[in-house]
Amino acid sequence: MAQIPSAESSVEKIVDIMHSVAQSYVPRSAFIGIVKKPPPNFVIKANNIELTPENAYISKRLLVGYERTARGHLVSATQNKSGGSGDNSYESHNHSIDNDYTENFIYTDTLKVGDWVSILPCEGAEGQLYIINEEVVKLE
Repeated sequence: MAQIPSAESSVEKIVDIMHSVAQSYVPRSAFIGIVKKPPPNFVIKANNIELTPENAYISKRLLVGYERTARGHLVSATQNKSGGSGDNSYESHNHSIDNDYTENFIYTDTLKVGDWVSILPCEGAEGQLYIINEEVVKLE
């Protein structure tokens, strides 16, 4: 005769089933979300969940005040320009440019409501944790 499982064993099996069903709905690869509220206290809606600073990281590149430095060498010339009194020494001429440069770029904008972003789930993170990676667009 078959033995009836204990209540503890039955509850354990139910919890295991619930956990496996929930895990099947956790995104395992990149997906797309839409900005409902911009950073710093962002809300991004994706796959019927709302991502906030509590459960998501966001790329620094998407934030106001993000700073990058560019360095390079510019070789060019100004456009021809005449000037002065019409004297030959003032006839149309240009100036050569051959300079090193270093520039700092500070971003002054961020995501806006309605922008689309790519989202990456963090595998192995305790709970559900995501990375808001880039703003994306769909070309038609």
